[in-house]
Amino acid sequence: MKADLHVHSHYSDGADSIQEILRKAKVNGLTHLSIVDHDTVDGLEAAVNLGKKYGISIIPGIEISAYDFKRKRKVHVLGYSYRPEAVHIKAVCQPILEKRQKHSLWQIKQINNLGYRLDEQAIMEAARPGRTIYKQHIMHHLTNAGHDSVEYRELYRKLFKNNGVASGDIEYADVFEVVEAIVTDGGLAVVAHPGQLDSYDLIPELVEKGLGGIEKYHSDHTDLDHQRVDTLAKRYNLVMTGGTDYHGIFGASIKIGKICSPINFLLKKCK
Repeated sequence: MKADLHVHSHYSDGADSIQEILRKAKVNGLTHLSIVDHDTVDGLEAAVNLGKKYGISIIPGIEISAYDFKRKRKVHVLGYSYRPEAVHIKAVCQPILEKRQKHSLWQIKQINNLGYRLDEQAIMEAARPGRTIYKQHIMHHLTNAGHDSVEYRELYRKLFKNNGVASGDIEYADVFEVVEAIVTDGGLAVVAHPGQLDSYDLIPELVEKGLGGIEKYHSDHTDLDHQRVDTLAKRYNLVMTGGTDYHGIFGASIKIGKICSPINFLLKKCK
């Protein structure tokens, strides 16, 4: 078995369609896949149907943008194998999507005030079937430079970071409510890339709310991160997951399946 449990599609901030993702996953020998689009489960039905065509088992997934208000930092939470209707997950995510869309439209206006000519409607059309514009969509209309290029990174920092005209962020959902929503919908809640967002101190508190896992295998994680995840997983009886965090051309250059995840703990729930 070969599983990548962290892949993003064009239903959020990934560049590839679900069909293209499944095609690449098949070529790369994957047997299991989870598409964890940000704050939406809209692509799940398409993924399950296409998974049957390509002979790949689809594990329901999502990555929810949350906030640790105690420590004043962002934290991402992955949800796996939740019930398809995902009532509580959708309820906690809808306000995030609405805030993000409003903020993205504001960002487009601020950038245009600098003399750029971004077409709001064209960007929205390019973001479909997703319902929300992300910074990746805006950047794609500003430059053809690759995500890893110096040109791309300099423009991104100029506009979206520090005192850039489109800097700032939205208010995300409380991380404890996010974990509760995933668990209530029958899913496994996993802290995503804790090394990237420095989420380690939060994990013991989330365990009390039903947290079931930590993402260990991620391109941003170092050997020290692996050690810290191992220690926490053993102490709190948490599963360890992983994946590529694949976004196609909207993210770092990496092939689907390059980073794999253990899967046995999910097989029973997948059936």
